[in-house]
Amino acid sequence: MTRSVIDPITRIEGHLRVEMEVENGKVSDAWVSGGCFRGMEMVVENRTPEDAAQIVQRICGVCPVSHAHSSAIAAEKAYGIKISNNARIIRNLLEGAQFLHSHILWFYNLAALDYVNPLNGLKADPADAIALAQAAGTSMNTDFVALQKRLSTFAQNGQLSIFSGNWFDAEDGTGYKLPPELDLICTAHYLEALQMQAKASQISAILGGKMPHVMTLIPGGTAFVPTEQKLDDLLYLIDEVYDWVEATMIPDTLAIAPYYTDALTWGKGCGRYIAWGVFESETMEMKDRYLPMGVIDENLNLSDVKEELITEYMGHSWYKGEETLTSPYFVTEPEYTEYDVKDRYTWVKCPAYGGKPYEAGGLSRILAAYKRNVPFVVDRVDGLLEALGAPGKISVAQSTLGRTAVRQIETLYIASLMKLWVAELIEAIKGGDSEYFREPATVTGAGTGFWEAPRGALYHSEEVKDGKITGYQIIIPTTWNLAPLNAAGEHGPMEQALIGNPVGDIEKPINALRTVHSFDPCTACAVHITEPATGKSFETVTSPWGVK
Repeated sequence: MTRSVIDPITRIEGHLRVEMEVENGKVSDAWVSGGCFRGMEMVVENRTPEDAAQIVQRICGVCPVSHAHSSAIAAEKAYGIKISNNARIIRNLLEGAQFLHSHILWFYNLAALDYVNPLNGLKADPADAIALAQAAGTSMNTDFVALQKRLSTFAQNGQLSIFSGNWFDAEDGTGYKLPPELDLICTAHYLEALQMQAKASQISAILGGKMPHVMTLIPGGTAFVPTEQKLDDLLYLIDEVYDWVEATMIPDTLAIAPYYTDALTWGKGCGRYIAWGVFESETMEMKDRYLPMGVIDENLNLSDVKEELITEYMGHSWYKGEETLTSPYFVTEPEYTEYDVKDRYTWVKCPAYGGKPYEAGGLSRILAAYKRNVPFVVDRVDGLLEALGAPGKISVAQSTLGRTAVRQIETLYIASLMKLWVAELIEAIKGGDSEYFREPATVTGAGTGFWEAPRGALYHSEEVKDGKITGYQIIIPTTWNLAPLNAAGEHGPMEQALIGNPVGDIEKPINALRTVHSFDPCTACAVHITEPATGKSFETVTSPWGVK
C-alpha cells in the first residue's frame, strides 16, 4: 500500500489537497481537504439584505452572479416580494452569461489539459488536422501553421507559459492518448476559449454594470433598464457565443472521448444527486425552472426538495462541535486543530440530505432535467449516450468522463435559452412592460434562496429583523462535493469518486486529477475569513441561525 498526495491541486479555484492510498494500481481510500477558511456568514451579520447581495458575491470571482441571485431570492422571500417578469428575464440573462463564461473556462482552460497535450501538437500535420476537424464536425477558426510556430517558441525557450506545470509526461496507459492533430485542434480551441469566455463576461457587464461582482442584481428585481443599443449589443454577443459553443464544445467532447473510454468505468462517486434548479420560468416554481429542481437517489429515482432534510456535520472538519445540525440552524465556529485524516482534516463542512452524501453540479442538473423530460436535454443526452456506444444507459454518465461530457450539453442549452430570453424581453418591452423593481412588503422575516451556481446547488438562508440580518448561512456546491467523512464514516462524493481510480504513476496520478477536475471544485467558495495576524474573532450574540 502506497500513499499518493496531490497538494495543491492546480487549475481550480482555491486550495485543495488530495491524499490517497493506492493498492494494486488503484486508489483504495481517499481524503480531500479544503485548505483555507472564510466566514462570509459573519461578515453580513447586522447588515441589510441589499448589502448582503453585494457582499456575498465576493465569495467567488467566477460565480458572483449566483451568490447575488441566491441571496436576493432569500431576501425576497423574507420581504414578501415576487419579482416582475422583466426582472425575471434580465436575471436569467445575467445568470446565463455567467454560466457560459464558467463552463467555457472550466472545460477548456481548467479540465482540458488533463486530456490534451499542446506540445504533442508540434508533431501534427496541419493539413491532416484540417481534415480531422472537418471529419469531427468541429470548428476551424485558427491558423494551425501559425499556432504550431507559437507552440514551438514556447518549447524552444523552455518556458511553456499557460501550458506549464502539467503532467504531459505521465506514464503511458494512464497518460495522454490523443493523436497530434487532435491535440493541435483542441489547443486552438483552448486559446479561442479565452476569447469566448471574455465575450460572455461582456454580456454580464452590459447587464450587471461590470464583471465580476455585478451591481444590478438586487433584492426586488434589477437595476438594469434595457435600451435599444444595449439589446442590440446583447443580441450580437449572444449569437457569437452561441455559434462558437454549438460548433466547438460538443464536437470536441465527442472527438476526445473515444481515446479515454476507460474513464466511463470509474469516478462514479456516491451515486446520489441534488439540484435546486436554475433559470426561472414564469411560474417561478423550482420544479418548473428551465433547469429544474430534483433530488435523485441511488436508484436514480426523482423527488422534490425538502429543506428539513438538509443537515451539516462538523466532526471531521475544523469547527467546534460534533453535532449534526438541521437547516437553517447551522453554526460557523472555526477551531483548527491539526491535519489528521483519522480525525479532522478539512475546512469544508459535511452537508447531507436525508443523512446521506449527495453530489452537486452539472451532472446533477442534467440528470434532474432528464428525469423531468426537458426536451432539449433528453434529446442531447440520448444522442451523447449513443455516440459513446451506450444508447439508453444513463448510468454511463455517472463517471469521470460522463460528468465531464454532459456539462457541454448544458452549455449549449443555456446558449440557446439566451437567444430566447432576449427575444422575450424585446417583446415585453414592445408590449409596454416597464416594471423592473418591486418594493418590500415587510422588513422582517426569513427566507432561503435555493439556486444553482455553475458548480451546483447553492443555498443562502437569512433571517431579517427591521431590515437588518440577524442570521445568515450558506452551503455552496463544492461543500457538497468535497464533504469529508460523515458521522457514520461514509466518504463524501469526491472521495468516493476517487476510490477505484487507476494509478499508473504514483508521482503523477493523472486519473485522480481528471476525476477532481470533473467536479470543477471551488474551494474558495467551499471553505468558510480568519485574520491570524491580528487574532481577530467574529463573536457576536448567537442568533437563532446559530451564527456567532
